[in-house]
Amino acid sequence: MPEVNYLAIGWPALIAVLSLGYLLGSIPFGLVLTRLAGLGDLRSIGSGNIGATNVLRTGNKKLAAATLLLDALKATAAAVIAQAVFGHNAGLLAGFAAFIGHLFPIWLGFKGGKGVATYIGTLLGVAPLMVLVFAIVWLSIAYLSRYSSLSALVATLVIPVVLWILGAQEASLVTSAMTVITYWRHKPNIERLIAGTESKIGQKG
Repeated sequence: MPEVNYLAIGWPALIAVLSLGYLLGSIPFGLVLTRLAGLGDLRSIGSGNIGATNVLRTGNKKLAAATLLLDALKATAAAVIAQAVFGHNAGLLAGFAAFIGHLFPIWLGFKGGKGVATYIGTLLGVAPLMVLVFAIVWLSIAYLSRYSSLSALVATLVIPVVLWILGAQEASLVTSAMTVITYWRHKPNIERLIAGTESKIGQKG
């Protein structure tokens, strides 16, 4: 379908796109799944985060994988729906709103996850090839460093650059904003990486 500039679709539609993305993104799948599994309140476990990494601390790998998948797909769904109705740029905006919804869910007092899964989900909805780039970078850094957080930080830094080189300026700008926010949310991880105290992949505690 012809491209539609999301700034030209009208305020009602723009608000609808943002609301769709935010509300889908704010669904706390990690919290919901752990409660359904009888594991209590995820926020009282480990880091208190609602994402897949903290779900993994419950010892349930399948539940962690399901959380990762659902946290990604909620952003994908938002992006795909908005894109189908209003065009590619609206999909970007909806994906970004889902990312923000995951980080600041209204249902949990605006205290959510770190956003890596929803970042990937947004890419899947608007630039699927970038998911492969993300995976290659993540796996490469993880293999070399054994740090999951560092792998995610490097991957989110690479994506906007690759998108810009490919001529996808709008997507590059949106993912750049997501990368900046991701770094902010990973501030404790960055501090531990600098101090040499960050846990490595497979390391207990």
